Amino acid sequence: MERDLVGYGMNPPKVEWPNKARIAVSIVVNYEEGSEYSPLDGDSHHDTNSEVPSPVPPGQRDMANESMFEYGARAGVWRIMRILNKHDVRATFYCCGQALERNPGVGMEIAARGHEAMGHGYRWIDYWGMDKESERREIARAVESIQRMTGQRPLGWYTRYGWGPNTRDLLVEEGGFEYDCMSYNDDLPYYTGVNGKKWLVLPYSLEVNDTRFWRGGIFSNEAYFDCMKDAFDLLYAEGETHPKMLSIGLHCRIVGRPSRAGVLDRFLSYAVSRPNVWFARRIDIARWWREKYP
Repeated sequence: MERDLVGYGMNPPKVEWPNKARIAVSIVVNYEEGSEYSPLDGDSHHDTNSEVPSPVPPGQRDMANESMFEYGARAGVWRIMRILNKHDVRATFYCCGQALERNPGVGMEIAARGHEAMGHGYRWIDYWGMDKESERREIARAVESIQRMTGQRPLGWYTRYGWGPNTRDLLVEEGGFEYDCMSYNDDLPYYTGVNGKKWLVLPYSLEVNDTRFWRGGIFSNEAYFDCMKDAFDLLYAEGETHPKMLSIGLHCRIVGRPSRAGVLDRFLSYAVSRPNVWFARRIDIARWWREKYP
């Protein structure tokens, strides 16, 4: 059976983060704007991920939704960067290569501010249904593009919603990746086997993720703040004996809006004020784990 429903079980390992931190907080900024589904790029349909339901037929351009995505690239990403800088927090940016190519200033600024540029595909499209050769080409294309636009070789990988049966095989085959985030199944990193090799997974989360504003799971800023704070508080309490990691997912077109950006600012103010908190890029967590828990 390929699925693992046991994991660490009732006795999770007692992890030691840097400086005896009780929790590792990973802020993830998804940079996808300009790489979503669009007839302009030869797709058969426009993107259906939207702030509001779209009345536009699938084969036509959805000009309203395009402009919502554009907001993330034009304004949202810079607002998020300013807030991260205010709190001296380094994040991991899940980067789509085409999105970076269409707004070149973003990639270099990600690197200049000390953030991590991670692989999020060349485009923000579904990879889970691709044949193996197509996915291999897309991975190579993304690596080249992200490295060219940021000066950083992407070392981690995560694609839209899910992954396919060949994805991890291809990441190991490519040879330059150190980890992936293609799982939602734990609060700690873990190893899995890929073609007889040990492979590191840093689980991600759709629970503490601003995409729920667009999908209807969260309707108010207070609800999102409570979601972040409650997750932080519980893991922080557990961290007195068994430290874990918290993944918070952000999107430039969503939390980058003025009405929501303040929630991120308020949460970071709260979390930074607590002692023994490690704000870490995902590559930092991956390398710490490989060094301390090989």
